[in-house]
Amino acid sequence: MKPAPFDYHAPRSLGEALDDLAGAGADGKVLAGGQSLIPMLNMRLAAPAHLVDINRLTELATLDVEPGGVRVGALARHAQVERSERVAAAQPLLRQALRLVAHPVIRNRGTVVGSLVHADPAAELPAVLALLGGSVRLARRGATREVPAAAFFTGPLESATGPGELAVSAFFPLLPARSGTAFREVARRHGDYALAGIAALVRLDDDLRITAARVACVSAGPVPVLVDVTGACGHRPPASADWDSAARAVQERIEPEADIHASADYRRHLIGVLAGQALREAARAALDG
Repeated sequence: MKPAPFDYHAPRSLGEALDDLAGAGADGKVLAGGQSLIPMLNMRLAAPAHLVDINRLTELATLDVEPGGVRVGALARHAQVERSERVAAAQPLLRQALRLVAHPVIRNRGTVVGSLVHADPAAELPAVLALLGGSVRLARRGATREVPAAAFFTGPLESATGPGELAVSAFFPLLPARSGTAFREVARRHGDYALAGIAALVRLDDDLRITAARVACVSAGPVPVLVDVTGACGHRPPASADWDSAARAVQERIEPEADIHASADYRRHLIGVLAGQALREAARAALDG
């Protein structure tokens, strides 16, 4: 299979890339890692008139631990983020999720920001950004804007990135002390997209009682589904929390769809099992912290 014809642009500066995207408008696509875009081009599920390759923009290959969180540039590869000890110490959920993304050869090329812009509800990183309340920085010629995760994912494979805009970075906030995270998923084969997945966050107070517990669900809706289960398990020590009730609360909030890989009921069952496991794991991590 071959892609439809397109004009190829290889800018050497961010300004040049934004000019190219402004000229392309709605007919432009950005190439970074290409692990999702290239197959879509080959199957003609995407047929842009202009392809803007940003791989020469080394200024976007940044990975910074800032006072409030982790800032990931548009060309930071999955593997770069996964292997960073500073990032893992600051925001463990990134490594917990990234080790489940596809296979190492994909992670060596794919980008964190590209995965967010692709906005696949079966992918891990949109759930991470949603759970942490992070944001994506979008740039266009003459302007930038910061879009919170709650407004960034607008539908399956749809994000708030508009024509002429480039996602230049993503921000993953740090968590306060006595916070724990975990990521669990089930796939038909290792490296496949998840049939269901859960990113979990639990916070404790000074008396080691739960003050917050929430999850982001993967493959449970058109966008990552956030569920706050503090009411079901909060204000108790983790050992006495009713995690089963919390898992049922998650199941009640989701509306998964059936496909050739799993029925909606099976996905709902998996989400419940994974939610219970991930919340318990996150609570243990909070105690250890």
